[in-house]
Amino acid sequence: MRYDLNLLPIFVALMEERSVTRAAERLGMTQPALSNALARLRAMLQDPLFIRERYGIQPTPIALELAPRISEALAALDDTVLGQQDFDPASAERLFTIAPNGYVEFVLVPAIVARLQQVAPGVKLRLTPYGNDLAETGVTSGTTAMVLGRIVDPPDNLVVQHLIDEGLACVVRADHPEIGDSISREQFERLKHVNVVPPGRMRAGLFQALAQQQLKREVAISVTNFFAVAEMVAVTDHIATLPRLICHRLAQDPRLRILPAPVDLGTFPVEMAWHVRYRHDPAHRWLRGLVGEMIRQVSIPAPAA
Repeated sequence: MRYDLNLLPIFVALMEERSVTRAAERLGMTQPALSNALARLRAMLQDPLFIRERYGIQPTPIALELAPRISEALAALDDTVLGQQDFDPASAERLFTIAPNGYVEFVLVPAIVARLQQVAPGVKLRLTPYGNDLAETGVTSGTTAMVLGRIVDPPDNLVVQHLIDEGLACVVRADHPEIGDSISREQFERLKHVNVVPPGRMRAGLFQALAQQQLKREVAISVTNFFAVAEMVAVTDHIATLPRLICHRLAQDPRLRILPAPVDLGTFPVEMAWHVRYRHDPAHRWLRGLVGEMIRQVSIPAPAA
């Protein structure tokens, strides 16, 4: 029996998107063309494959059984073909979509952009938000090159690489009337706090660290990004607890002072994840290498115990 291999990426897109509309948009096809391809898929694989429901489509048991095998076969084919290709960053004209969380966007993306300007002026980045749902970033479907942040419960089609372990510190205004060269546990619990609630998993890590140390915190205001924290702290007697690399950047602001937390709040991982189909893609491997290089450059040594 002859198989139309062009239909297999359509099967994967339908599996990952669970929507004919989204799959068609992702593949650059019209909905009628995709519906026609699905009919041919059903005939080729002798199964309905997807059942239309109120909010999309659901795979049949046969489709669920076939999905990992087809994805692995396509990934192996990509590895074979793409592994033979070269990538010259100096002459490349390429757009990569990446999904950094708020922390990575603040501390790492500017360094990446500066490096691209030096070594790959034709390579451009487009940032897409990284929230709680990895699927919404596009990384699980492969439309996004990578996601950067804290990766929790990744699906099987993602490769995850650990970048660094990050710690936490405190920031107050430089002329704070109550804080000297250190912050006591009592002061930490008595002062009002600026809380950062970006999308993603990092806020859960801070809440868990505070709970493990039985350290209380009275939140006076919650903001949605790290850029707002400096302005809030600089004009109040509030305090904020932030990742050390964020604090390292804020230390350049003369209005602010960075101090160790009153107790050890532990660390949280910063990771990078990408779709398995890009595992051996030369351009994607180069970009991942550049990200790893930049995270090492912007990192600072952990304080002595």
